[in-house]
Amino acid sequence: MEQLRGTAKGFRVHIGIFGRRNAGKSSLLNALVGQEVAIVSDCPGTTTDPVEKPMELKPIGPVLFIDTAGIDDEGALGARRVEKTRRIFDRTDVALVLAPEGQWGHFEESLLREFRDRQIPVVVVFSRADVGRPSPELVAKLAAEKIECVEISLRENRGINKLREILAQLAGDNDILGPPIVLDLVPENAVVILVVPLDKAAPKGRLIQPQVQTLRELLDGDRLTLVLKEHQVAEALGRLTQPPALVVTDSQAFTEVAAQLPPHIPLTSFSVLFARQKGKLEDFIDGLGRLAELQPGDKILIAEACTHHPIEDDIGRVKIPRLLEEFVGGPLAWQVVAGLDFPDNLQDYRLVIHCAGCMFNRRVMLNRIAKCGRAGVPITNYGLTIAFLKGLLPRVLEPFGPVMMERYRQALRLVATTR
Repeated sequence: MEQLRGTAKGFRVHIGIFGRRNAGKSSLLNALVGQEVAIVSDCPGTTTDPVEKPMELKPIGPVLFIDTAGIDDEGALGARRVEKTRRIFDRTDVALVLAPEGQWGHFEESLLREFRDRQIPVVVVFSRADVGRPSPELVAKLAAEKIECVEISLRENRGINKLREILAQLAGDNDILGPPIVLDLVPENAVVILVVPLDKAAPKGRLIQPQVQTLRELLDGDRLTLVLKEHQVAEALGRLTQPPALVVTDSQAFTEVAAQLPPHIPLTSFSVLFARQKGKLEDFIDGLGRLAELQPGDKILIAEACTHHPIEDDIGRVKIPRLLEEFVGGPLAWQVVAGLDFPDNLQDYRLVIHCAGCMFNRRVMLNRIAKCGRAGVPITNYGLTIAFLKGLLPRVLEPFGPVMMERYRQALRLVATTR
């Protein structure tokens, strides 16, 4: 996890820099951030692993620049570098494709085509414009395809400000960061209770990212926020002069918290909030309807955004498997992946259950949902799975309005007709 003084990666616009070896990607990164963060050399292939640089880029705000290895790298080691570069595609919000001295060929065209297929905003950067410029025909072709272009010369200090303006426009015109976490669910000046268990999963001296990020958004929105442990809910309600507009809990404390709340007080979890903020809540709800199709022995993929050390009674490795096997009536085959690891072939899995994804930007989660959709494999979320298996899903979805409730009813009908 990042230090609390910084903005988490998952809330930064990810800007990837792509091109051939020695196209000037590292030089461009250094110019954009105003620091020597990437090694610059005339020797092709200097950048071997992606170089990340978080910064504030006005007027966008927090961004993460990613410098990549050349897409035309060669040899066995070069192929591995190219594969690492291609993995960056999955988390790129805005792509910069460098074409030095106006050159344009197969590699640049293939990059452009892939980003367009992925619906990723792209800017073609003609670097070293003091040495060579693109042909009028190429500029006209890109303009006809509505591709943003800019010519830059770092030697002449030309074009960088224009590039920043284009980046700001693209980041502002696209739904990159997703909806708010919680702010649109509660009225102004409302009271919100955050239930934060301090168990072994909580880092010593800190809170976990979903809790921190939700709290910060509520504070930014001037909501009155009360943070407490799971056994303090009833006492807190007794002290309040008006009921809270929403109670948000850790999914693992659903049962204990729900037992202390009158039915008229809305309840959800951090994980469910992030299912909406990072991905598509409706797709995760649809995935629940496929739980009824599971049979003992089916293979389930658990996917986690962070690479924490498993703890006793770990939610993804122990608690959810135990609950789901009780529901199915027998043992299931489990596989766990963490961080940016995610299988290319999903055909063997009957279900994917994903964590809240707080360490990812939204692009990663949307790509994973789409990948599961193409493979015909349902995907759902930790919090939704626990709420469903504990019989609390209708209450947990109620804060999100009638559309999500109807989506749940459709999933419920599928469960009822299948089992």
